[in-house]
Amino acid sequence: MKKLFIAAMLLVGIASFAQDTDQKTAAEQKEKLTPEQRSEKQLKKLTTELSLDANQQAQVKQLLAERSAKAEKFREAREAKKNSDVKPTAAEKEAFKNEIKAEKEANDAKMKAILNADQYAKWHSLQEKNKDKAREKIKEYKKESN
Repeated sequence: MKKLFIAAMLLVGIASFAQDTDQKTAAEQKEKLTPEQRSEKQLKKLTTELSLDANQQAQVKQLLAERSAKAEKFREAREAKKNSDVKPTAAEKEAFKNEIKAEKEANDAKMKAILNADQYAKWHSLQEKNKDKAREKIKEYKKESN
């Protein structure tokens, strides 16, 4: 009876370990993409979903590259502040939020100039769906951490 119990516990442990490794590999694969690869993947997705022509693809590719470079600068600045012992003031936080908001509005205006009205409406709805997904993930993360 003890051997059967030990064997059952061993199987349960192996099964749970296998599930954990599957989840980690998906996250690791996402992290392994370079910014260029992420931009290319996003361009392919937008091309299929919005039916972009060659000219629009070139313009969107350039916009994605610019946005990726700016995001990297923001990420580095945030990382540098995080590593220092000095916490940002409320005014600095507000300025950073305003800078991000202005950058987002500029990107939206550029996309509106590149896309036609139908494509822009579809792109805007995709952005809203992505925002909703992100909010849900944040809610799930907060529930798990509590």
